[in-house]
Amino acid sequence: MHPKVDQCVRLKQSIPELHLQGGAIGVVCSTWFAPHTAYEVEFEVGGLCTGMRVLLLEKQLELIADAA
Repeated sequence: MHPKVDQCVRLKQSIPELHLQGGAIGVVCSTWFAPHTAYEVEFEVGGLCTGMRVLLLEKQLELIADAA
């Protein structure tokens, strides 16, 4: 199943250069389709007033099951 806008996802691996740790929870903000499918995900980062948005590939993300 592919991530959709407004879905919560978990980062599978750390991205040290962006100060993001594996397991971080974010929200999908948009989907990009060219040249490859990528997802713009917003993460809350300690010390920042606003979230950090990052483009990630699907293989870097894990969907978080809805609580429904």
